[in-house]
Amino acid sequence: MWDGATLEAAVRGCREARGTLLCALQDPWYRLCLSLLGDVERAMDATQETAVRFLKQISGFRGESQLRTWSMGIALNVVREMRRKRVRETPAGEDGLAAIDASGVPTPARLGLDRPPSPDDEAEQSEDRRRLLATLAELPDRQREALVLRFLEDLSVEQTADIMGCAEGTVKATVHQALRSMRTRMEKASV
Repeated sequence: MWDGATLEAAVRGCREARGTLLCALQDPWYRLCLSLLGDVERAMDATQETAVRFLKQISGFRGESQLRTWSMGIALNVVREMRRKRVRETPAGEDGLAAIDASGVPTPARLGLDRPPSPDDEAEQSEDRRRLLATLAELPDRQREALVLRFLEDLSVEQTADIMGCAEGTVKATVHQALRSMRTRMEKASV
C-alpha cells in the first residue's frame, strides 16, 4: 500500500512514488477490466491504458476522493471507450468467437465458459460460479459495472457513485435492478 507522503511525492512527479502507486493499483484495475470486458488480452490492454492515463493525470489529483476511487474511474472510462470502439469496429461474431454481442457485452463464450475447464480450473471454479459469471456477462453494462464495483471490488455506494459519475441513489437502484435480474435469470437457468 502507500501512505500520504508517497501520494504527495507522486503528485509532485517522483518516479519512485508513482511506481509504488502503479504497483498497488494495477491489480484492482485489472480485476475491474477483466470483470467488465471478459477477455484477458483486452483487460491487459485496458489496464495498461489506465496506467498511462493515471500517470498523465496524477499531477492533477486533488484528493477530493480516495486515490483508489479516482483511479478506478479512469479504468472504468477506459473500459467504456474500449466497448464503444469494439462495437463500432467489429460486427457481432465477426472475430470468429461470437464473443461479443452488438451492444459490446461479453458473452459466456468470451469468458471461457463454453469450454470444459482444465483440472486446475475445475478445482477453482464450480458450476455455480460459471453460471454466475455467465449471468453477470448478460447484464446491461451499467448494471454489470455497479455490481462489479460494489461487490467484486468491495467499494462503498459512495465510491461506486463517484466512479460511475452518478448519484448514490442511482447506484442503489441499479444494484437492486441488477440483482433482481440476475436472480430471475439464474432461476430460469436452473429449471
